[in-house]
Amino acid sequence: MRHFTVFKIAIFVAFLFSQIIKAQIVIGTPNLGFSQACASSTFNTYNVTFSFSPETALLASNQFIIELSDATGSFANATTIYTSNPGAVTVSPATLNFSIPTTTIGESFRIRIKSTAPVATSSSSAVFAAYFKLQDTPFTINNLISTGIYCAGGSYLLTIDNPGFGSNDSPLQYPSLTFNWYKETSATTSVFVSKGPSLSVNEPGTYFVETDYGSCTSNSFSNRVTVSESSSATAASISSSLGNPYCSNDGETTLSTINALGYQWFKDGVAISGATNQMYNTNESANFSVAINLGECSTNASINLVSTGFNSSIDVEDINQLESGETLIATVTTDAMNPEFKWFLNAIEISSATQNFYEISQTGQYRVVINQTTGCIASNEFLFTVSEPFPDVSNIPNLISPNGDGINDTWVIPQAYVSGTNTEVMIISAQGNLVLKTNDYQNNWPENDLGFKDVNPVYYYIITTQNNKTLKGSITVIK
Repeated sequence: MRHFTVFKIAIFVAFLFSQIIKAQIVIGTPNLGFSQACASSTFNTYNVTFSFSPETALLASNQFIIELSDATGSFANATTIYTSNPGAVTVSPATLNFSIPTTTIGESFRIRIKSTAPVATSSSSAVFAAYFKLQDTPFTINNLISTGIYCAGGSYLLTIDNPGFGSNDSPLQYPSLTFNWYKETSATTSVFVSKGPSLSVNEPGTYFVETDYGSCTSNSFSNRVTVSESSSATAASISSSLGNPYCSNDGETTLSTINALGYQWFKDGVAISGATNQMYNTNESANFSVAINLGECSTNASINLVSTGFNSSIDVEDINQLESGETLIATVTTDAMNPEFKWFLNAIEISSATQNFYEISQTGQYRVVINQTTGCIASNEFLFTVSEPFPDVSNIPNLISPNGDGINDTWVIPQAYVSGTNTEVMIISAQGNLVLKTNDYQNNWPENDLGFKDVNPVYYYIITTQNNKTLKGSITVIK
């Protein structure tokens, strides 16, 4: 009996051992489908292939996991970057796709593969560089100024612009990034100078900076700046934020120059009052210059700023008179490229008027808009009025009847005192209140109902001509 019991125990142990052996797998070293993981917001997909055996040892609940080491290759604090669905991977070899975290940055990463049922872990992969490029577009330094100057024995500070002009995507907006500065040694070669968001330069040369993405190539680099030591032959430069020529219809352009202790801007050689900052905003075309105080020395810079807007003129006055039956031709002259013309009468577009001239046959408020349709998209406009001539009465009336019958409704005075003569016309109520004062009288008083019922009110006028001749009198208003 005792021998039989020992025999059963031996059989059980053998069965248990066989089950343990059956529940184990071996995962081979991962084979990377890439040499570097240089990821960005537009690309972040990589693959790894691995073998495992035996396939029959996998349980239905098994999941394969990809772990990423730290930048030194250690898995002490590994990051899980992929987990398969239970039972999804059953055939060896297997290929899995994964993405790297946005915080990944370093030259010595590794990955390894783990399984959950049964539990197993592969050896680590080959070392690879991995960077997620948070910023991967060109950026600006030195306010996009291509030059810098320092005094003998001094230095010039180059900095990454933040935020910089226009759509500049400054890498300083991403605190985890680091930067490498370089000095050009030829048109195609350069040497590393220093790290950091700025560089103090005390040697002449051409400098630039790149975001440090290690061995990964990227488009995250700056413009070049040529720095020189000040002498009588050296001068700084000025940049225009909208370029040069620039489109004035886009608003003001910002002129900027090198870093310094003080500035004075000039327009066509004349100092601009209050323009003493590194930047100056303008929407004009002119020769702009700036005197730059570098402390121990000084320099200057200039730019011939040109606007790609256009010039226009019109051959009619702001106020025009048109006799009954007559016409007036208004003509626009312009240097706009491919100009388009739109004419309006009393704020309504005249659909048939599309030329640079229009023959006017009726009174009203006119407007013409000139659009430049090629290159810099810009527009100009002119406003003018066309009216019938004022009636030429002989005397200043002292009686009006604003009852809407079209006769004597307004106070009409001789043409010598109306609009266009620069004559001051004042009307004062009997209570001493000033009800009208103008140097452009249109023979239109009263424009509003005076609101009296029984007593005919009396007003007083004072007319002062351009040569200071004064006329005074009264106006009685009746129904």
